[in-house]
Formats: sequence, structure tokens, C-alpha cells
Amino acid sequence: MKTIGVDVGGTFTDIVYCDLDTGQLAIHKISTTPDDPSRAIIQGIAEICRDNGVAAGDIDYVLHGTTTATNAVLEHKGARAGMLTNEGFRDIIHIARHQRVEHYSIMQELPWQNRPLVKRRHRKVVKGRLVPPRGEELEPLDEAGVLAAARALKAEQVEAVAVCFLFSYLNPAHEERAKAILERELPGVFITTSSSISPQFREFERFTTACLCAFIGPKMRGYIGRLEGTLRDAGLHSDLRVMASNGGVATPAMVSEKPVMTLMSGLAAGVLGGAWVGGLSGRRRLVTFDIGGTSADIGIVVDGRFAETDARSTSIAGFPLLLPMIDIHTIGAGGGSIAYIDHGGAFRVGPRSAGAVPGPAAYGRGGTQPTVTDANLVLGRLDKNDFLGGSMKLDEDAAHRAIDALADALGMSKHDAAEGVLTVINSNMANAIRSRTVQKGIDPREFALVAFGGAGPLHGVEVAAMLGIPEVIVPPYPGITSAMGLLTTDLKYDTIRTQFQVSGRVDLDRLNADIAAMEAHLRKQFAADRLEADSMSFVRDGDLRYVGQGYELKTHIPAGTIGQKQLDDVWSRFHEAHQREYGHYFADNPIEIVNIRVMGIGHMPKIDKLTAPQGTTLTKARVKTGQCAFRINGELRPFETVFYRRHLLPVGETFAGPAIVLQKDSTTVIPPGCTATNDAAGNLILKVAGDAR
Repeated sequence: MKTIGVDVGGTFTDIVYCDLDTGQLAIHKISTTPDDPSRAIIQGIAEICRDNGVAAGDIDYVLHGTTTATNAVLEHKGARAGMLTNEGFRDIIHIARHQRVEHYSIMQELPWQNRPLVKRRHRKVVKGRLVPPRGEELEPLDEAGVLAAARALKAEQVEAVAVCFLFSYLNPAHEERAKAILERELPGVFITTSSSISPQFREFERFTTACLCAFIGPKMRGYIGRLEGTLRDAGLHSDLRVMASNGGVATPAMVSEKPVMTLMSGLAAGVLGGAWVGGLSGRRRLVTFDIGGTSADIGIVVDGRFAETDARSTSIAGFPLLLPMIDIHTIGAGGGSIAYIDHGGAFRVGPRSAGAVPGPAAYGRGGTQPTVTDANLVLGRLDKNDFLGGSMKLDEDAAHRAIDALADALGMSKHDAAEGVLTVINSNMANAIRSRTVQKGIDPREFALVAFGGAGPLHGVEVAAMLGIPEVIVPPYPGITSAMGLLTTDLKYDTIRTQFQVSGRVDLDRLNADIAAMEAHLRKQFAADRLEADSMSFVRDGDLRYVGQGYELKTHIPAGTIGQKQLDDVWSRFHEAHQREYGHYFADNPIEIVNIRVMGIGHMPKIDKLTAPQGTTLTKARVKTGQCAFRINGELRPFETVFYRRHLLPVGETFAGPAIVLQKDSTTVIPPGCTATNDAAGNLILKVAGDAR
């Protein structure tokens, strides 16, 4: 079984090839082509197949993490979208909720008002109403009104339409009928419904999620279609699978129907990859720390389980998103982050980035602004002749010119300015990790930091030292860890139903019938993907809360028929979850089941381990010595630093910093006072000294 994982980043496209039968593994990086990411994907796959003597036609799976949908939302470059909703509710996606996002700010930005996904003139209304508790029809759908709305939207040349009716999570009939009329009248236009995307209560969030789907739908459908076509033209008849935000992959057909599930796709693959390599070294409590050219992405893994977002905090670009998603915190901090002095005279680094073109000044592509990569080169932490394994030579003079200009503006020496760039960016990243750990009652000192991405190993130790994290794990192939994460997961589809049942009077027949129907629906989806029944499994959860609470906690529901004993176990699990989250629980309070969830898992072949490193000796691994600047105990000074070749490092032998470890896809910095060991799993384990900052 031969698989390829492809992760498209802002600067580079990372590719990993793995023969699951023999364990052969190869990596490759190529510059991203922002105008059409599929061009870099095809070129990179062709090159890695050629370099490893593999025929394109022999590849069984191509697994892809994409930023296309995420970037469309972040840059607000989506489709001209329309919306069809109930009469009198045209402005739900504008009014939102009464809560202020920032309670005390008079200057806060409300994205749904400042840059709406659907402009007001493209929001059409029709008569018709369903009502709770079962979605009964109070007023029939005005089909003539739907037809008139469709013709108006056609005249306005919309590219996508979201159908969003009240209480469609209880009964999707009106939305489905309206969709059928729209599809007949608007051929080629992307049509979606809120009940097919997120069938749960909270109409503002549900409507906005459907509008997000419409906003990115045409772009994603076109991108996936082009990618499938170019893969076929290149001789790859393999199955394409696309990373989803829930930590699984999906088929092109599913992604084309529900493109919103790919938001944060590539970032989810990074958390999977970080968790997997940490597990190879026996670490189960991890902070995944993925730094690329543009952003730093942070995830939390506890006992092998990923932290997930909830209805209170799931969003993208400020828009709420009612979908299962791995909890990933992203900030604008990467190798291409630009250092500058803002209008108020403050020294800042990021979130502006030089990107892939022109890139940092050191890339020699015309960039002149100082970046994090330039600062690392000026401080001696990058080898200008060994970037990307020597395939790209860095322009040291251009990097020095860029940092010189910054130093003049700051009134300090060049090396102090370069070290200041790293201190600011490291502090920003440490604060981001604090927001996901300390501010949530998690002690980061009990975790290991998995540093990956092209720039993660450059900054991992210094960021860990700021947080008191004692250990940093650098994966065998840090620059392509997200691409490797794609090879560790399965097909995963989610379905949800709103229940509103209270302990003491739960209708067990209804609960069991709904779960059975949801699992049957998932089996049908997997069967359409040509998956055998014995390759499927299901995980059940409920969104529970005490009666009167505003938000829920996810609680596991056991397999099999749910009786009173199983239900009592669910209540106990909820009390325990409430205790963990809030520090208390109410044993006698009634509990409400708000939603039930079923995740279907279609098991796929995956990578289980890496070939054990061979290694040589420290003497043979040694490349050279050079001067690198580090700030120790408040003093910035040069240190004689040993440069090593990663694949030649001996297994199990500890060596001390200052040291730089070179490899094709990344560079690892080991400051003075820290030590490193290449373990049997192939990970580089760095022990952090308290003053390594």
C-alpha cells in the first residue's frame, strides 16, 4: 500500500511518500503556488515519485491538507452568495446575539456586520413556518415565493445560495423542497441547506455556518474538481482524501457537498502528526507547536485525545462555526513574519508576513523587509549553504541589510535588533500557549512541547523555557509533520440531532431510535465510499448541561442499546466533566441532553511507526563549528556552536548545546545549557534549561 500525504502551507507545500508494506519513507518540499495550489501539488508528487523510483500509477492514496477554504474566509474572497430564509428573519445573520464579543470595547469589529458573508440585497424571504417540539408545519412553504426568489437571485448573478429556515434541525422538509426548486432554476449554482450542514439549534450560528459553506462552496468545489482532474492527467488514479477539521479525512464528493468541513484542514493534520510522533516516544501529554512561514498553530493533547472546540468558542475570522473541530489556536507568527515599528512607536513582529513571494530578504527573491528568518540567519542559527538540504542558498548579505535597517530605526546594534525580533516573536507564541493552557487551568510544566513545521525547532526550546516546559520533542521530519499526520487518520463523518430531553423523563425509545437512524445514515455514506461494513465503527457523544445553563459539555454515550443503567453512567460522566471544567458540579440538579452526536469512523490503512534510526557517531555527524549569538542570563554574546547532521546523530547518546542540528526540512536550535538525545523512535528529545531564553 503506497500513500502520499500533501500539506499546502503559505510558503511551502510539504509532501511525504510512504510504502506502508515496506516502511520506505521519503519527504519533499516545494514552494507553494498561491494562484493555484494544485500546480505545486502535482509538481511535488511527480518529483518525489521520480526521486524514489515509484510509478505514479502505483500510488493507492493521496491524502491532502488544504488551506483553500480557510484562506477564502480569512481573506474574505469567497463567492457572491445569496440566502433564502423565513419571512421576517432576513437579518438574523446581521443582528446575531445580544452578547458583545468584547464587553468593554467601543471599537470592536463585528465581522458579520462589517463584511457580511451574504449581502443584505441577496437575502430573500418566503412564507412558511415549522414549529417545535417536533417540527410540525404551522404554515406551508410558499413554493411560488421560492420560485420568485430563485429568479431574483439568478438576475443578481449569485454563485451560491444558503437555505436557512427556522427549526429545520427538527424537520428539514421545507429546506429540502426549497433546495430542489433552487437547483432547478439555478443550474450550476452551489446550493446548501442549514439542516444538511449543522442540524442543531441556535439559529444565528446555524445560519452563519450554512452561509460560510455557500461563501466557500464554489471555490472549493472548483479546486477539488481541478485537483482530481490534474491527478488523473498526471497518471495518478489513486483515491483522493481531504483532511477535515474534525481530525479525519473525507472523500472529494463529501468535500464538494460540505466544503465547510475543510476549514482549518491543514492545521488539524499538524495536531495529528504532533500527537503521533509524541506517542512514538511514550509522551501522552503534549502541546503541539507548528510554526510555518506565516503562522504558528497550537494544539493540546491529553492522554492521546485532542482538545476540541465547543459552541462557545468555535469560529473562523470571527464568524461562529457549529461543526466538530479540533481546538487549534493560530497566531500570525512564522518564519516570514515581518518586524517593524508601528505608528505608535512600538516594536512589533507579525502578523504581517512576507509569504512565499517575495519571502524573507534572505530568500533572494526581492524581499527587503526584516523577518524572523533574516534574524535567525544574522544570529548564525541558520546555515546559508544548507537551507532545504542545500537545495536553496540563503542571501546572507540581503538578510544583514534588512536587519541593519531595523537596527538603525531602533537605535541599537544589529545583533541586538535580530535577537529582539526573536524575543518578541517567542513571547507572542508563549502567550498564545498560555491562553490554551494556564488560562484553562492546565499546567504546561506537565507537558512536552512537540516543535515542528519549518520553523518550530528553531524556536521550540526558547518558547518552552518561557513557559517552564521541561522537554521539547523534535520529530524525525519536523518540516513535514503535518503531511505525515495525514497518514495517521481515518475517514471520519459526523452527524448530530437536537434532543432536549431532561433526566428523570428521558424517552429511551426515541433516544435509541435516533442513534440507530444516525448510524444507519453514516453506514450509507460509507457504503457510497466503497467501504466494507467491518471497516466501520461509531463513537457516540451527547451535548449535556444542567437545566437552565446556556452552554453544554460533550459527554460520552456508550455503544449498544441505552437503558437506565447506561443513562445513569452518562449522568455520572457529565458530573465529572463539569467538575473538571468548572471546579464543581451539582449532584441533585436535573441534566438536559441537548444534542446527540455520532462520529462514523471508516478505518483506513495508516502508518504505524517509522524505520528505526541507524545513526553513527557525534564525530561523524559533526559538520562544522560557527559563531551563534544567544542571550544567557540577560547577556547577548557569541558562542562557539557545533553544527550536526541530523540523520548521522547516534541513537541514545546525549550531547550538549550550544548546537545546531541540520536536516532538509528544518533546523533545530539547542541553546547553551540544554541537552539533546536522538531516541530509538527517531525523535530528538531536548531537555530545557531554565535560562535558555
